Amino acid sequence: MAKIKLTKNEQKAQKDALKMYQRYLPTLTLKKQQLQSEIRTIEQKANEVRAQRVALEQEFKVWISVFGEEEAFKPGMVTVRNIKKGVGNIAGVTIPVYEGAEFGRGDYDLYETPLWIDLAADRMEKALSLDLEASVLDEQVRLLSQELRTTSQRVNLFEKVKIPEAKANIKKISVYLGDQQVSAVVISKVSKKKIDQRNAAAAALKAQEEAEAKAKGAEK
Repeated sequence: MAKIKLTKNEQKAQKDALKMYQRYLPTLTLKKQQLQSEIRTIEQKANEVRAQRVALEQEFKVWISVFGEEEAFKPGMVTVRNIKKGVGNIAGVTIPVYEGAEFGRGDYDLYETPLWIDLAADRMEKALSLDLEASVLDEQVRLLSQELRTTSQRVNLFEKVKIPEAKANIKKISVYLGDQQVSAVVISKVSKKKIDQRNAAAAALKAQEEAEAKAKGAEK
């Protein structure tokens, strides 16, 4: 804990800081909960997209095996030309949003390839699109998780360090100022008592001197 000045100004500064921490903490906590919820939702969606991709691949393999022409379709027949991404915002975090992709078809001889090649290419485009969508969802999770770590650190800092520290500082300053006030009162009373004692002694001495003077005057 940093050394603080035991003054009224410092006490006010600590109280203002405490109010600020207590005002922002609920907002940070809400943001943390929102990020956690969004991450779970996106992860679930990514799993669903990947499940669709696996199902499509299995269907594709079965389909090709039925026609018995596994070598007819080459992966290079479908390529990704352009990925379309938009921009979204979740809890103040800018994230990419998958909006589709443009694909290219490789050159192949219609007379030398099976009739189902075009349909297979369509399925491959769908599979690639699902891969791209899952990749973008993973990026969303990465960005939101990064922000979640930062937000969680701030929540912990406020809850476990800043707020307890400010409360302890306020208490320490209040105790010190209270002791100083009590000490000032005691010192004031002691000083007044000493002054009264000195005044009483001076008055007694003066009275004694006056009495002695009168006595000497009477003897004459």
